[in-house]
Amino acid sequence: MTLVRVLSLIGVAVLVMVLNIVASILYMVVYGHLINPGHPKEFYDQHVQSAAPFCSIIAGIPLMFLAGYWVAGWQDGGVKALLVVWLAYAIIDAAILLAVGMTPKIAVLFTISFLTKLAAGYVGALAAGGGGAKSAAG
Repeated sequence: MTLVRVLSLIGVAVLVMVLNIVASILYMVVYGHLINPGHPKEFYDQHVQSAAPFCSIIAGIPLMFLAGYWVAGWQDGGVKALLVVWLAYAIIDAAILLAVGMTPKIAVLFTISFLTKLAAGYVGALAAGGGGAKSAAG
């Protein structure tokens, strides 16, 4: 696997992370305007602190499945490529969580989030026919 390929896979991890953040923002827009409107900004700021980890788990499953499916079809793809994406995502997110302070509750949610993302990405890579180190598509 070349450096360019690894950097491309890290880019996919960052894309998944950005889309996961967008999903949390969309949830908060729906929550604030349709589900529970009329509260001050501080109320919503506090709610997003508790809701974001769950948004990451829920939105992260299909996002990582799609990432696994996508990168499995790349030349030199397969499960190996998905593992690079997942590991990059995990390292970036862990660094962010450690920088802002990880509580025991966040540590548990972090573990659940990354195990579900790993499983979803793995299934996505297998669904793309990327069980081997290299796929015919590319």
